Order: sequence, then C-alpha cells, then structure tokens
Amino acid sequence: MLDDFLIRAALAGIGVALAAGPLGSFVVWRRMAYFGDATAHAAILGVALALATDLPIGLGTLLVALAMAATVSTLAARGWAMDTTLGVLAHSALAFGLVAVSFIPEVRVDLASYLFGDILAVSRVDLGFIWGGAALVLALLVWRWSALLTSTLSEDLACASGLNPDRERLILTLALAVVVAVALKVIGALLIAAMLIIPAAAARGLARSPEQMAVLAALIGMASALGGLRMSLSYDTPAGPSIVAVAACVFCVVAIVSRRRHD
Repeated sequence: MLDDFLIRAALAGIGVALAAGPLGSFVVWRRMAYFGDATAHAAILGVALALATDLPIGLGTLLVALAMAATVSTLAARGWAMDTTLGVLAHSALAFGLVAVSFIPEVRVDLASYLFGDILAVSRVDLGFIWGGAALVLALLVWRWSALLTSTLSEDLACASGLNPDRERLILTLALAVVVAVALKVIGALLIAAMLIIPAAAARGLARSPEQMAVLAALIGMASALGGLRMSLSYDTPAGPSIVAVAACVFCVVAIVSRRRHD
C-alpha cells in the first residue's frame, strides 16, 4: 500500500493535521502565532545544520526548533516584550538559515521544498517520523490537557491550583517544535504557522467546548490536506500552498455562516 506516493502523501497530511489541530487551538487561545512563526522559521537553520553535519534533516530541524522553543519560552517567562523579540528571532533565524545553506556548495539543495513543502516526495521513513512525532505531541497534550487549559484560562488560577504556568508554556513550545519538525516536509517552513492557526480559527466558530474545538481543528486540517492534494493533482498547483488555500477557504465559509447565525 505504501508504495503509492499519493497514499503516503495523504497519510503524511493526516498525521500533521492530527497534531497541528489540537496544538493550534492552544496557539489561538494563547495568541502564540508569533511563537509558531519563530519556531517554524528556525527550521531552515536546522536544515543547514543537518546538511553541514550529515544528520537526518528531521533531526537537525528538531534540534534547532527545540532550541528556539526553549529560548522563546525563557524570554517570555522573564517578561520580555515578545512581539518585537519574536519578530527579530523569526526573521533572523530564517535569514541565517538561508545564508548558512549557501555556504554548503557541495550539497545541492532545493530550498523551495523546505520553504513550501514537498508532500508528494514523502518517503516511508518520513512517514514514520511524521506519525511518531504526531503521536508524541498528542500524548503530551492528552497528558497535560487539564493543566494546559487551566494555565491558558488564567495564570493566577493555575498558580492557585498548584500548577506552574511557565512549565506549561514550555511544554506547549516544545510540542510546537516537534510539530514544526514533522511538518517541514509536508507544508514547508513558511506555511507551518498557517496550518496551526487557520484550522483552529475555523473550528472556533463551530465548537462549543475546548475539546470540541481541538477535534474539529484536527478534522478541518485533515480535510484541508486531502483537499489540497486533490487540487494539486487536478490543477498542477504546489501542494503545500494548496493545502493552506483550502484551509483558508474553509475558514471563510465558517466565518460567513457564523456571522449570519449571529445576525
């Protein structure tokens, strides 16, 4: 079955959506969009590290994304002005990554595949990495669900309940790093944040509870992945951007329907 590249691509898209949907809900609730951008853009620096040291691309990306996530979480805990800091970190990491790749002349690199994804080239090894990372993120979110929700609702309430809000923030940022690493092949560094935010934002207009929103975000993400693949095959459009475009269309439809209901 896995010899069919279309089935591998579909499974890869579903795996990323399963992890990105619930995690994206927290990104939306906490207004962590810039966290996602900073971590995703650091993925290109991870690609350069992997190419320079002969590490697997996924491992190099994961290491740099984890380092960026830990840095961002530490700065947030120390009260830094995060909008400006994250803007500097996100674009600096992307720029340094692109420059670093250019210093590896013996390696020919298709940067477009890392910037915008290359889901149709997913291999069996990639598929195992994607689903392993997705399972890890889902297990982490299920384990810490109540604590993460409480600290998201109110840090004061979390402290009163014996929780450490900084620890919960770190857990989220580390989970974000794992999603970035597994999604790089599927959606690309420039579009990972979109797959975290858009399905979750669409699900918010339909859900009546946090759990429902997380499930709906995952379902919308999966439908977007499959719809984007279909668009790519039918109209010869790039797969990664097509997936995000379908998700954006779903968001627009949900926004219009929700607006009419309230009117």
